[in-house]
Parts: sequence; structure tokens; C-alpha cells
Amino acid sequence: MVGEADGALVFAKPVAPFMSSTSQNSTDRMAAFAPIVFVWLWGTGFVGARLGMPYSEPGTFLTIRFSIACLLLLALAFAMRAKWPDRATILWCVAIGFALHGIYLGGVFWAIDGGMSAGVAAVVVGLQPLLTAVLSGFLLGEVITRRHWLGLAVGIAGVVLVLSPGLDLSAPGITVATVAACAIGMVAATLGTLGQKRFAGGVDLRVATALQYAGATIPVALLMAFTETREVKWSGEMIVALVWSIFVLSFGAVFLLMWLINRGSVAKVSTLLYAVPAVAAFMAWLLFDEALTPIQLVGMALCAVGVALGARAASPPRVRT
Repeated sequence: MVGEADGALVFAKPVAPFMSSTSQNSTDRMAAFAPIVFVWLWGTGFVGARLGMPYSEPGTFLTIRFSIACLLLLALAFAMRAKWPDRATILWCVAIGFALHGIYLGGVFWAIDGGMSAGVAAVVVGLQPLLTAVLSGFLLGEVITRRHWLGLAVGIAGVVLVLSPGLDLSAPGITVATVAACAIGMVAATLGTLGQKRFAGGVDLRVATALQYAGATIPVALLMAFTETREVKWSGEMIVALVWSIFVLSFGAVFLLMWLINRGSVAKVSTLLYAVPAVAAFMAWLLFDEALTPIQLVGMALCAVGVALGARAASPPRVRT
């Protein structure tokens, strides 16, 4: 993602041949630590949902979150005179946000609010790296190696083990509707990720993300308008959850996700999502005193192995002509 704004920070730009070794080293260090930071930040989504859902319905919570994030980013983009893309790219950014954030989070939050356990929902959407690997080969021309397929398989096994204590397929919340909502969200997130790589990779980060949140607001606002009471019980926990979701997740985590997608292979980046359930489980143990079983610890180790295999195996994408 490039920021071509006058005097603005350039978040991700191809390294020029004349770039100094110091700048190159800084970029390399950022590339090395960014995946770790991204996984940690993305995993904190559990904290925000755990704190906020008792005080607001999912569509209402997400509408507030996306609206505020969109307005703040638009103000930042205009204040820093960021360069705007052409009309077609603007529409692509809105469409990407509609799928990647709106349909994905809206579907998962709706399913959990409907009684599906977070563990089952996470396993369903945990198939996203596998679907992304398949589609990135067809749509982006990325080469997916055997090592990467092995990493995907190991990662799926790890996710299932990490979430196994919460997997109760006989629970009342496991219905056709809730499973379909998670599955649709998983497909939407995959298509949004691929769309970001192919159609919006050269857009200023602030502009692209603001447009994405504008698109993301559409489905969750419709969910709020037609299925919810729109009541919010304001409390300290609700405010903390909202602030955390906006500034840590909608800004920090999503900025890193966009930067990683534009910098490397989509299949490689999506493999990082296998580590998120393990991180979330660890945070639940640390913050909410939820027990970690030996089988979960084994699952965490498998998640780490899967991510390592996927990160090392993904090849640079072929350039389509």
C-alpha cells in the first residue's frame, strides 16, 4: 500500500535500488516483526467481543465501530492531503470492505449472538487460509507448494485442538442459519483479501481503509436496522471494548493486514490466521482465567508449526501479463 500524499508517511513502497542500507534494514526488521504483531493484535478481537457483546447487539456494535473508524480515517486523509484513487478503485475499496469486514464480522458476530460457541465459529472461519490458498493460485497466479499445503493441514489440526473444549456440535446454537452465516463470512473474507491484493494494492493506506469501513458499514447497518433493537447499554466495559476495537483492531491490526497483503503472498499472509485462535485462548487464560488444557497446548504448538511451514513455503506470485 503506498501513500503518495504530499508530506505524508509512505507505509509500503517497493524498495528502490538506491535505497540506503539503513532504510533497507529498517524495512526488513519491520517485515520480520509485523506478522507477530499482527497475530497478537488480531487475537485481541476476542477481548473486544467478550467485553462489548453483553451491552450491544452485534450489528449495532459493529455499525458504531465502523462508522467512527471511517470518519476518523477520512479526517486524517483529508488533513494530510492523501492522494485519492480513481473512481473505479474507490468502488473496489468499498466492495472489499463490504466483504472483508462487513460480511465477515457481521456473519460471525451474528452466529455467536445466535448461540453458536466462539470455538465452533472459529473452526468454520478457520478454513479461510485453505480457501485463500486455493483461490490465490487460480486468481492471482501464486504458486502454492507442497510445504504450504502441509502447513495448512497442520494449522487446521492445531486450530481444532485449541478450540476443542468449546466444540459442542449438539448445542442449540449449531443451526443451518448460524453455520451458513459463518461460512458466508469466511468466503467473503477470502474474496475481500484477494480483491485487496489485486485491485487496491497501490492505494494510500488511510484512504483505502476509510473506504473499506464505509463499505463495511452497509451490511452491518442493514442488520442493525432490520433485526435489532439498536439499544446500547453504555458502561465502562462497553467503552473500553469500543475504543479497543476502533484503535487497536480497526486501525492497528487492519493497517498491518493491508501492509502484509500488499507486500507478500496472499496465501502466506492468510496462514498467519491459524495462530489467532491460539493467541486468543492464551489471552482468555490470562485475562479471564479460562483454563488451558494439555490438548490445547499441543494445538498451539501445531498452529505455530503450521504458520512456520506456510510462511517459509509460499512462493512469490507470478506476474500476470
